[in-house]
Amino acid sequence: QVQLVESGGGLVQPGGSLRLSCAASGTIYSMNAMGWYRQAPGKHRELVAVITSLGSTNYADSVKGRFTISRGNAKNTVYLQMNSLKPEDTAVYYCNADGRTTGWSRPGFNSWGQGTQVTVSS
Repeated sequence: QVQLVESGGGLVQPGGSLRLSCAASGTIYSMNAMGWYRQAPGKHRELVAVITSLGSTNYADSVKGRFTISRGNAKNTVYLQMNSLKPEDTAVYYCNADGRTTGWSRPGFNSWGQGTQVTVSS
């Protein structure tokens, strides 16, 4: 099993910054990609940013130029640096990881964290 633990959410004023962290642990053989999604009240969960094992990144148009996803020095960690935050960035942010677990057949996994609340308000 693969577990994801997120941290770094909180309350911030418009224009402020936050850094989210996510650490994956468990029976991980390889990681294809890690990413961040968010879900605001009454809305569907949406992709915020993703980074592949090769370092390729992809961002939602709404966060381009403001958010940066990166991998940590520690294996299987990912960060989301959020700058110039806006009230519309308010949501629960979820970490996602996709890869293969250990075992003779290297079965795939796709796991979610428990979510961390980000609130942007004055």
